[in-house]
Amino acid sequence: MDHMYWNELYSGWGWFLWFGVWFLILSSFGNWGYSYRAHQKYDRQPRNALDLLKERYARGEIQRGEYDDIKTELSK
Repeated sequence: MDHMYWNELYSGWGWFLWFGVWFLILSSFGNWGYSYRAHQKYDRQPRNALDLLKERYARGEIQRGEYDDIKTELSK
């Protein structure tokens, strides 16, 4: 008796099983990617006030005099 590939694996609702398997695999990768990016955002080291001050000075938001004044205040 000949067994045809199409008739054995994909007869009836067998294709639906494979659809479910692929859906679970793809959704697992999607969930991993989302959780990886979400945790990467919050796993950074906390910044202190001096780091924030240096960033503001580097962006040009404050001038050298303001930077020195605030830096001396922070170091007290």
